[in-house]
Amino acid sequence: MSQSTSESTNPSSTNPSPTTIKALEALSTDQLVARLRIGVESIDPRVFELTDEQLDQAWTPDAKIGLWPIRVVIGHLADVEMVFATRIRKAFAEDNPTFAIFDEHAFVDSAIYGCTQGSTMRPPIGGDIATIHTIRSWMIAFLYQLEESDWQRTGLHPDHGPISIHTLAVYNCWHLERHAWFINAKTERFLGPRPPRPEACETGGCGKPDCQCV
Repeated sequence: MSQSTSESTNPSSTNPSPTTIKALEALSTDQLVARLRIGVESIDPRVFELTDEQLDQAWTPDAKIGLWPIRVVIGHLADVEMVFATRIRKAFAEDNPTFAIFDEHAFVDSAIYGCTQGSTMRPPIGGDIATIHTIRSWMIAFLYQLEESDWQRTGLHPDHGPISIHTLAVYNCWHLERHAWFINAKTERFLGPRPPRPEACETGGCGKPDCQCV
């Protein structure tokens, strides 16, 4: 798990407590896939309004909204989305494959996301968010085609033992939504509470850019 997943949280009216794994495990496979489809919509779109300095700001534990800069969290999400997609597809295509370990701290401590001492790198968050959206959409199209028995196919994690496709999908969903909580909490510190999303029209498909039916 990433550094910020173990942080204590401070819910607000516009950014309630993040999702729990237990709640996601209780969903049917159809419900889980529908939840996975939300993807980057969990992230406050106002992150694109933040300055480079705001995206690169690290946080102290007393803030209770995670330690990593927003730019690091978003880059981390893009990398982990690729990891989960690879593991899920390997578990389906191969017989009990062994998964490679992903050392998230090695990535964070390197200059790959920028925000490290002496680093001049500032990866644009738009590319990372687009990567998350594309990989998640690609995975959804695959998961929709699985038979119920396919969800129990497993791969072997060197540290955690056999892990099923269903468990991988649950953790994939939880990982993005939980990190989105921290991103949104940081964004709220800079820009104030997130404006409520407008209600969808009754019939759907109205075409208005500010309606949830779009």
